[in-house]
Amino acid sequence: MADDVSIQHHIKSLIDEEHELRSALQTGSISVDDEHARLRSLEVELDQCWDLLRQRRAKREFGDDPDTAEVRSERTVEGYTG
Repeated sequence: MADDVSIQHHIKSLIDEEHELRSALQTGSISVDDEHARLRSLEVELDQCWDLLRQRRAKREFGDDPDTAEVRSERTVEGYTG
């Protein structure tokens, strides 16, 4: 994911997939366990994308190169306490 726009497009595609999963569960196309497993994966990936966007914006704001921002681990992005 090279730039903010591509990251935002990826976020949109993940959200679209989340909606599709919820619809598939309602129609009985997938099991609750399958939906939960994939949703968990999507949530982590979404958190990583949002974190990457925040990093890029912060670097840009402070005169650093936003392209040096990196996707952080699940443990890092899921461990934020606010």
